[in-house]
Amino acid sequence: MVKICAIGDFHGKFPAKLKKLAKNSDLVISLGDYPAWSLKKTFFKYCYKTDKDLWDILGKEKYKKVFTKDWKTAEDILGKLDSLGVPIFSIVGNYDYHKVNDSSDEKKINWKWIAQDFFPKTIKKYSHIRRFDYRAIKIDGIVLIGAYGGSFPGRIKSKAYRKYRKKLETLFKEYAKENSERRVIFVTHNVPYNCKLDKIRDKNAPTIVQGKHYGSKLIRRIINKYQPVICVCGHIHENQGRCKIGKTLVINTGAALDGKCAIIEFDEKKRKIKNVKFVK
Repeated sequence: MVKICAIGDFHGKFPAKLKKLAKNSDLVISLGDYPAWSLKKTFFKYCYKTDKDLWDILGKEKYKKVFTKDWKTAEDILGKLDSLGVPIFSIVGNYDYHKVNDSSDEKKINWKWIAQDFFPKTIKKYSHIRRFDYRAIKIDGIVLIGAYGGSFPGRIKSKAYRKYRKKLETLFKEYAKENSERRVIFVTHNVPYNCKLDKIRDKNAPTIVQGKHYGSKLIRRIINKYQPVICVCGHIHENQGRCKIGKTLVINTGAALDGKCAIIEFDEKKRKIKNVKFVK
């Protein structure tokens, strides 16, 4: 029996009760989104659905100061995870690493400082954390396949979408035997599109997206085609819970920021999900 602590969307906070649960697990699957985002309200007020960047609003020096302070919270969370004494497997979230874009072809960032690779440089400091988005890891009879899923449904005709779908197709074909044996766990930051876990219900969300499905079309199509035993995901904080897409159990862990995670007990020998406990 493998006891998995599935957790993500920290946004600068790692409550003590979750740290204890993670430490008492066999392994931790982290969905990313490590840093605080102090400029969230500013972004949605001035930048969302526009061509403006936050540094256009605040100025580069002020933005750099706030971003640097927020990124230190990411390093703090990663350090706490690294010190748990259990294997940590992590993908990136949309606040961690903006060079991964599997949902659309976006404009090039013309500011060299913000375009640098903060996350890869940071995670190298922590020897017990392995990153695996668009890679696979075998552990305890299980295969973890990681992905991202962007922060909105995605444009399926974009080059980025096609590129990352091909990467996932290659991984699922490589581990077809393990997948047929119900031993593949698909780990994504965003939830799959058009299910009960991706509908925007947060009253503080922009009016333009409230009530809409905002999961990933890429993740949904991979699940539809390959039917892994479990898909672990997050991103949409308000929708902690589970649903089924065909034979795949989809689990939204909820946000660590809000004191939430999921504890999954998986019998790798019988290839069955023994129990899923949602921590609230």
